[in-house]
Amino acid sequence: MSFNTKRAGQLVLIGVAAATLAACASKPKPAPAAEAPAPAPTAPSYPTTPPAPPPVQSGPIPGSVQDFVVNVGDRVYFDLDSYSVRADAEPVLAGQAAWLARYPAVKIRIEGNADERGTREYNLALGARRANSVRDFLVARGVSAARIETISYGKERPIDGGSGEDAWAKNRNAGTAITEGAR
Repeated sequence: MSFNTKRAGQLVLIGVAAATLAACASKPKPAPAAEAPAPAPTAPSYPTTPPAPPPVQSGPIPGSVQDFVVNVGDRVYFDLDSYSVRADAEPVLAGQAAWLARYPAVKIRIEGNADERGTREYNLALGARRANSVRDFLVARGVSAARIETISYGKERPIDGGSGEDAWAKNRNAGTAITEGAR
């Protein structure tokens, strides 16, 4: 066996070809790894249930002007040319007296009103008599007269600007306004 350069060149070419083939050969793809299972949920270190929200105040705040208007009523109505407290007004005024007993720091103003019929002077006097009737009712129920002031607006501040019996009936009233001490 002789070793010559031709034979050496052939061996080199065969080696290069084998190396080339080996380099081009694709490697087998690795088998996809099994997907790792999701970690089991662990219990959080904080409470999962949110704390109950504070109770929502529904309705007016007790002792407020709105409480008085909504839950008691701030207005009573009168018949034509009358300043007598009607039977349907007595529960409202009794409620006002009870509410005022619960909140002794509250002071009020009774505002007497009349409808548009009659002279200005007559309606001012009628409004004053209506306001005084309401004040007398409340005082008779234990409300201190020192907490009550009265005023007459006569026909100057109608709550219904219409002309007709429905409007007049609404405007023959006495409204109770809280002037101080409410929440």
